[in-house]
Order: sequence, then C-alpha cells, then structure tokens
Amino acid sequence: MHNKYPDSIRRAEEARRQLEEQAVRSPWRQRYHFMPPAGWMNDPNGLIHYGGYYHLFYQHNPFGPQWGPMHWGHARSRDLVHWEHLPIALAPSEPYDLHEQGGCFSGSAVESDGLLYLFYTGCTFEDGQLRQSQCMAYSDDGVTFHKYPGNPVVPGPPPDGSPDFRDPKVWRHGDSWYMVVGSCRDGRGKALLYRSGDLRRWRYVGVMAESDGSLGTMWECPDVFPLEDRWVLMFSPMGMGETRGLYLVGDIDYERGRFLPERMGEMDCGFDFYAPQSLATPDGRRVLLGWANSWPWMPWFSTFGPTAESGWCGALALPREVHLRADGTLRFPPLSELSSLRHERLFHGRMLLDHGRSLDLPPSDDGCMELELEVDWPDGWGELEIALRATPDGARRTVLLCAADGAVTLDRDHADGYLRGSRCGWRRRRGTLKLRIFVDASSVEVFVDEGDLVLSTNLYPPEDARLTTITARESRAEIRRLNAWRMQQAW
Repeated sequence: MHNKYPDSIRRAEEARRQLEEQAVRSPWRQRYHFMPPAGWMNDPNGLIHYGGYYHLFYQHNPFGPQWGPMHWGHARSRDLVHWEHLPIALAPSEPYDLHEQGGCFSGSAVESDGLLYLFYTGCTFEDGQLRQSQCMAYSDDGVTFHKYPGNPVVPGPPPDGSPDFRDPKVWRHGDSWYMVVGSCRDGRGKALLYRSGDLRRWRYVGVMAESDGSLGTMWECPDVFPLEDRWVLMFSPMGMGETRGLYLVGDIDYERGRFLPERMGEMDCGFDFYAPQSLATPDGRRVLLGWANSWPWMPWFSTFGPTAESGWCGALALPREVHLRADGTLRFPPLSELSSLRHERLFHGRMLLDHGRSLDLPPSDDGCMELELEVDWPDGWGELEIALRATPDGARRTVLLCAADGAVTLDRDHADGYLRGSRCGWRRRRGTLKLRIFVDASSVEVFVDEGDLVLSTNLYPPEDARLTTITARESRAEIRRLNAWRMQQAW
C-alpha cells in the first residue's frame, strides 16, 4: 500500500477535528439520528454486521460542510441505535479515485473468509470526462482498510451503460458473488449485473433491470436482497420529480441475469429520504438506512441549509425494518430497538376532541420527542391537525394533517422560514389511524399504520419552537391512545 494513503487519512481526521469544535455548538445537531462529528455526509454505505458490531460507512467530506472529495466515514453500533465513531475508512489517494470533484463514491460491504471487503466507485475526471470504476478495499480488523493492488476490479462501464456507472452493491447467491451497479443509457436508468467467483475478477452479465422511460434517467444506489420467498431491487431514480426512492418486488432469473418485477412502490413519500441501503441482522430481519436529504432541491456543490454555518451538513433517517405484505408490496415500520431511546413519558391517555378543540402536550425541554397515536372518528372521517415544533405565537410550525379522504399531508410552509412545500400520502385502509412520529432537532419522520406509509422531512426551527398541539377539525376525533416521550441521545 502506498504511503500516501495513510497520510490522506490523517489529514482528513485532523480537518474533521477542527470542524468539530464549531459543529458541537449548533442548535440543530440531531439528538438521536446518526450524523458525523462534523463536515458533510450523504449516502449510507457498506452496511454490514461484522465482528459483533453493525458497521455503517457513509459518504463524507471531512474538510467542510459542502459536498466535496468523497471519503468513507465509519461508525459502529451494537443495536443500530447507539453509535460509536471510528476513524475514516477510505480516502482518495490513487489515480482511479483522486480528484477534488470525485473520490471514493458509494458502495457496499461483504464478509469472506473472515475479512471485511468494501466495494466502492472510484471517481475522477480526465480531460473533462467523467471516469467511474468499481474498486475494492479490505480489512482484517474492521477498522483499518487496504486498497486492493489490482484496482479497479471493474475498470469501466459496458456498452449497455454510460460514464455514469456507480454505487456497487455486492451479495452472494449460491457459489457466486454478484454485483449490481447503477447506470443509464439514452435517458433511461439501468441496473447492470456482474458475477464473480473470488470478488476480484468480475464478468459482465447484462442489464438486470431498466426504466421503461417513466422511472428516471439514472438509477443511483441500487440494492438487491432476498425477503421471504421474494427478491427486492431498490434504487434512487434521478429525473422523477418528487419521487426519491423506488422498490421492485419479484424474482431473479440468475441464468439470464434478469430481475422479474411483480410489484412496485415508493419507500418514503416525504421530502428527505434518498440512497437507502439495507442489511440483514443476525436474527433474520432486513433493515434499511437512508440519507435524510435529497439532491433535487440542492444547488450543486453548495449547502442544504443553515447547519453549514456551524461546520456540518447531513444526517441519516432512522433505521426502518422492511416487511413483505400479503399482496407483495412492502411496508417500513421503525426499527423495534428505537423504543430504547424513550427516556421520560410526557403524556399518556385517551380523550375525545370535539369540533375545533385542541390538546397541548407538555413540551420537551429540547423539542425532541416521540409521539404514538391511535385515532378514530365516531361521526365519520374528519380532520386531525398535529402542529409539531410550534412556537408560542404559532407563527412557526410543521403541520401533519390527517384528512377526511384518507390522505396524510406533511406541510412545512411555516416550519422555519427556510424550507417550503407539502407532501401527501394515501392510506391503504380505512378505520383506526395509527401514527408514530419522531421529532428531532432538525427532522420529523411520520410512520402511518405501522409503516404502510412514511413521510420524512428536515426542518430548522427556532429555539423556542418546542410545542405540540393536536386539534380536531370539523368533527369529533376519539384519541384511543396517546403517548409522548422525551428521547435520549444516541451517542
């Protein structure tokens, strides 16, 4: 291994330590969502259970709060809830990944013969042209990584792809290893499939799946995994407006290298959930982690919001389990271990709210909480308005509105003076409405009917925005159960 590689890690660590002195003072630092000590982060990478820990890697610029030369940050956890930061795992250092607008792009991790292998996209620009290739690094202790001397293991895209050729996800099936890579051609997103017997020599199989013209112009961060008796292909499409992430459920014809879709759906109907990646837990569950942001509304190479003033930008959404419904579609309930973060019960009870009547919950001292509700409408469907992170004068608030036609709308037009817009999702069934709402320092995540519908958003509220108010509109609402908890920190 070249001497410059450990030097690049040391420089990155020192730069991040300097930023951290500023970042810790930010009022929008998340209390129980994962984020790096400082600097920029986007996609989760390399999720795996190895050596008794869950390992999380992530796209990271340790030199500033903006997108920049991509490194792989690293953390580990016993439960996917409480995290310990580890040294930066990968840094740009070689001709195939050393560029200020490139670096070590997203990828995945596998274990083989006791070693932990990372697969990532090396990204550079040569003569103004994008160059992306698939590369490998390995470790025998899960902390210090060595780049494979034979990199890149896949030097460039096949004729079916394009220079946009990134985000390898590797898995084992039978006696072979498989790699899916996101790409595009002629304005249509694609998932390209490779096969290997030893993780080092890869043979191109063909186009595993592709857009019919309506599913995005580029498929980023593809993920493939088994779920019960089905296979799932997930990807984040570019060029699909408000759609941030799609999944296909079906089967894989490994002889032809084709994914055979039967069902399709959206993972999150909110604003800020992108590039999710999954892993298998030792007890057989499938868990999903996603970046709590998205590219479409970000000016390229600039910042997302006011957190950059404090030397950091980016966090992950809460971990979600992936469950297969009887009809072949998916739901995404919050990870069961998240209940360990409940620190103090702020409210517990049931009540009937008449037309226009409101309930003010006891405020959390930092505005961060979890809400759990079950609601019926005795006189037929009505509206329930939940104002989250509201100021005493009501000028600032994030509103969740459950409407008569079964829609659930997340409205952030009056949340913080920075973000705008509303997103609406539709319930799958009538009857009792079940909600779990997680409010952190700079985000809200809403899980409807045990993950049948999920809506996520970021927000940057003023310090006095700590109130929560529940109001019945135009009818009576019977709150059969209401719990509110103050949350512990995850660090």
